[in-house]
Amino acid sequence: NADNQGKSYLEFSGFSKDGLGAKLEYDKFWNADAVYGADNGGADWNEQAAKKAKSDMEFSSFSRQGLIDQLVYDKFTTAQATHGADSVGL
Repeated sequence: NADNQGKSYLEFSGFSKDGLGAKLEYDKFWNADAVYGADNGGADWNEQAAKKAKSDMEFSSFSRQGLIDQLVYDKFTTAQATHGADSVGL
């Protein structure tokens, strides 16, 4: 069930791997199940970073470094966050 729920979240919002695991735990999945769901959802984490960056830019203004910092705060790796910033032209 965590796997299916994780896939559902990934369709509608950008999540980092750790962020998705935390969301699934918040939804009361056991830690092991949440980790399994995040690991096995088939996500492209760069694509997810780009999706989250686009969403963040729709609601606020960021400098390049500010957006990267926000994405890292959202538990993306620095490389994924940089990809996200690149994807929105920053």
